[in-house]
Amino acid sequence: MPDVSGPVIKLVRRTTEPVAVQTLRSTAAAVISYSVALTVLPDQPAPLTAPLTALLVVQVTLYATLTTGIRRVNSVVVGVLIATAFSTLVGLSWWSLGLTIFAALIIGRFVRVSEFVPEVAISAMLVLGVSQAATQAWHRVLETLIGAGVGLLFNLLFAPPVWVQTAGASIDGLARGMGRMFREMGEEIGQGHISFPHAAARLHEARRLDHDIVEVDASLRQAEDSLRFNPRVREGLLSRVVLRTGLDTLEICAVVLRVLTRSLTDLSRFRTEESLFAPDVAASLEELFGEMALAIESFAQLITTQAADTAEEAEDLLTGALAASRETRDRVAHQLLEDVQEHPRQWQLHGALLAEIDRILDELDIDKRTERLTQELDRNAAELGERYPRLAALRRRLRGGERERRTSVEAG
Repeated sequence: MPDVSGPVIKLVRRTTEPVAVQTLRSTAAAVISYSVALTVLPDQPAPLTAPLTALLVVQVTLYATLTTGIRRVNSVVVGVLIATAFSTLVGLSWWSLGLTIFAALIIGRFVRVSEFVPEVAISAMLVLGVSQAATQAWHRVLETLIGAGVGLLFNLLFAPPVWVQTAGASIDGLARGMGRMFREMGEEIGQGHISFPHAAARLHEARRLDHDIVEVDASLRQAEDSLRFNPRVREGLLSRVVLRTGLDTLEICAVVLRVLTRSLTDLSRFRTEESLFAPDVAASLEELFGEMALAIESFAQLITTQAADTAEEAEDLLTGALAASRETRDRVAHQLLEDVQEHPRQWQLHGALLAEIDRILDELDIDKRTERLTQELDRNAAELGERYPRLAALRRRLRGGERERRTSVEAG
């Protein structure tokens, strides 16, 4: 069966990304910044630095807008200061130009402007090449500030989209792909003999899950950025933690799934003329892999759903699938024990198979999921308190005052 999870994820992204809206937002911000720059700097015939800055600052998320704007303004100011110093001391020549570019690129690494390191050198060259360096330097800084300000204000007034739904679709597609692999592996085991080349191809397919996880992680990072500083989001931290810890769990399951396919591949290497398992064991494993597939898909639905009713339904499905999987796993363990006593070859691979199944079921456990969420929320709260101790103290005072008001109301 062909892998359809990748195309499904791409289709969902194409249908949910507001490309037209983002294009209009960027265009409008650039035009507005150009008009403002013409008004503020009437002597400048074409203040194109302002719309260029606005175009770069109006990013997909508000968090990216803030960080990008700060880095870009920083890069322009540093480049202007370098050019002003060189133009005052030595003027423009081939060696001063080379020295200016070299110094700008080196200093750009130290001022932490990230991808805008070349912008430091570009700003320095543009200012160095004019006769009135001081005036041009001031104009370029002002244009950059206008563009960054318009871009930031534009995203504050017209908040960019929240990409949680896109990240959720990516996570759901990853889980469905893993569930499909479990079902197909179970069907193959139930059919009897599995050739070594076919088992090796299944192992290679499991290894390709790493590439899918990288794509899902990129989508999730975009969603996390869209939740930061977004006025339309109330529980941004909780949403980020739920999705991130959920993806971490699926990543661990993908790693264990790869190890599990490795165990089956090694078993097929030794059993070239016979079935991997006895008929009763094969039937139980097919049932077990189907239940584990349902558990993984229910887990993804649980962490990506936004509606309370759907989440409760997904939790019930996950609980039932895990209970059925553990019951079937115990039956498989007894059957494998009897099979090993009759055919003791490769008994260690049977043990490894059971251990890998146990690890996946343990990772999907709801109690462990709750514990992981609590630990991650506590860790984020502790980091926030270390970075902003005054803000943390203010929050504690506000919570304490609210508790006192609640107590007085209940007492009254």
